[in-house]
Amino acid sequence: MNSRQKQLKAIDRLLTIMDELREKCPWDKKQTMQSLRHLTIEETYELGDAILDNDLEEVKKELGDLLLHIIFYAKIGSETNDFDIADVANSISEKLISRHPHIYGDVEVANEEDVKRNWENLKLKEGKKSVLEGVPKSLPALVKANRIQDKVAGVGFDWEAPEQVWEKLKEELAEFQDEVKAGDQEKMEAEFGDVLFSMINYARFLEINPENALERTNKKFSKRFQYLESKAKSINKDLKDMTLAEMDIFWEEAKQL
Repeated sequence: MNSRQKQLKAIDRLLTIMDELREKCPWDKKQTMQSLRHLTIEETYELGDAILDNDLEEVKKELGDLLLHIIFYAKIGSETNDFDIADVANSISEKLISRHPHIYGDVEVANEEDVKRNWENLKLKEGKKSVLEGVPKSLPALVKANRIQDKVAGVGFDWEAPEQVWEKLKEELAEFQDEVKAGDQEKMEAEFGDVLFSMINYARFLEINPENALERTNKKFSKRFQYLESKAKSINKDLKDMTLAEMDIFWEEAKQL
């Protein structure tokens, strides 16, 4: 691995390149924080894909893309004298120090849960009105539910054991089925939301990341379905002309890959 000196030199090189691009490149000169926002979100999802695929070479590349965006935002901030990359780095450093009094102070913690609880309490002392303020409104619903549950658990609002969450999930499933039988679409949707929320909560207790779990299943399903498509094509058949029994043969093959 590179020495600290080489790491700092690499960051300095990137900062210099950003200065040059902002001055000389027509595209880079035109960009604003608003125009970069959707690209940053896209890069974040690409990093997420690489992590799930355990493709470390791709992780390295995607981290580079995200680092470029951070440098880009900081450069734009410096042009209006609002902040630069040093302010960004110092800001997060100060926050990390203040949020880790068990490392940089005299607070004692017994485990990870103590650290998380202290983190949320410190944020409230810093002026946050709610522990949920740190949950971005634009997060996808599944990710948001997981973060909400994690946040409130950090201040003690939580079940004591996985078995309790499982019982709650079964209760929500029964209520959902009651509404399915009743046929009230609005109430069905509400109860289905409760089922999903409870499932995410149960996953949290089992230390399963629900977003990762679902995305892995998405990838697995897509891979198997694409195998099914390729096999159908190899026998000159269109999927819509095949029976479920015929498709199931190839599907079972795909599960063995």
